[in-house]
Amino acid sequence: MPLTPLDIHNKEFGKRLRGYDEDEVNEFLDQIIKDFEMYIRENKELQNQVAALQERLDHFANIEETLSKTIIVAQEAADELRNNSKKEAQLIIKEAEKNADRIINESLSKSRKIALEIEELKKQASIYRTRFRTLVEAQLELLSGDQWDSLETREAERE
Repeated sequence: MPLTPLDIHNKEFGKRLRGYDEDEVNEFLDQIIKDFEMYIRENKELQNQVAALQERLDHFANIEETLSKTIIVAQEAADELRNNSKKEAQLIIKEAEKNADRIINESLSKSRKIALEIEELKKQASIYRTRFRTLVEAQLELLSGDQWDSLETREAERE
């Protein structure tokens, strides 16, 4: 058990012949008591400071742990958001490609249809031209034929 200032104060020494000067010993013990009490107070203050610093250290350790967990959660959220964004972008690209393919297919189909219509119109124009030429040739033949001359002579005879 550690020595206390009260133990020092109450300590009684036996008396002997040719012993130490009692007043000097008492003064020295008083000085020891004062110094011992001062060391005890300083020790208590230091223990209080250590406890306060330990409490602050624990507080900062908790803050550090919380921040670390928060950073991890934020990183995980950012990773998840990045992955979701990539997936969404891929879906948008696929949808755009489907729409582009559909538009291209529709355009090709319309182009083929228009090309067929143009060919049909060319055929009809050729047929019309041929029929018109045939009609004009028939009319020219009719005009240059003998029947026309006979009509002219009949009409001249009537007059």
